[in-house]
Amino acid sequence: MGIVHRATLSPSKQQLVESSLPSRSWADGHRIAGKVAEYRFDDPAGEVGVETILWRTDDGAVLQTPLTYRAAPLAGAEQHLIGTSDHSVLGQRWVYDGCGDPVWAATLVAAVVTGARQAPMFFEEDGERVDIPARMQVRGSGRDATAPSVGQVDAVSDEGSVTTVRAGSTDIRLARVVGTPLGDGPHLAGTVGGTGASAVLAVVHSS
Repeated sequence: MGIVHRATLSPSKQQLVESSLPSRSWADGHRIAGKVAEYRFDDPAGEVGVETILWRTDDGAVLQTPLTYRAAPLAGAEQHLIGTSDHSVLGQRWVYDGCGDPVWAATLVAAVVTGARQAPMFFEEDGERVDIPARMQVRGSGRDATAPSVGQVDAVSDEGSVTTVRAGSTDIRLARVVGTPLGDGPHLAGTVGGTGASAVLAVVHSS
């Protein structure tokens, strides 16, 4: 469960993502027209913000961009840094492409393997909790009681509209363009854009 601060980010999340797209092969000239929805997972340590945002592009595609927000740089992940942003409540945040962040990998794998849903979100107003309705629903396909341990991210590679993340003995295949086939396996599925149609967002394999 995560608290959302009534705050501003400068530059904004959209500005940060837009600035990174020209260097991403999977973006392939797509331009963001607006946000569709987002989903979050909780960092068990409570230190890292983990959010995936879906964006509608001007040609009708939906891009999926996992992001992590940190209070300090992540050692060894310079190539995955999207940029820094000033948060009006929390101060400077280092914003990473989640595919290069082991906390994102661990939370996604846990959700897939255990069949978890996205973290509920809320903000505080006059000392009371106000729930924020989810703009999309996601859920893992598994039913295990515990998830495998995920350590450091060893490799990240892009092929077409799919990013593959290798973390120890676990492989994650993420659809950068929602609707891209990912193959069979334990997966995270979600409803996109309020249509009620389900799409596979990521597939996980552990050896």
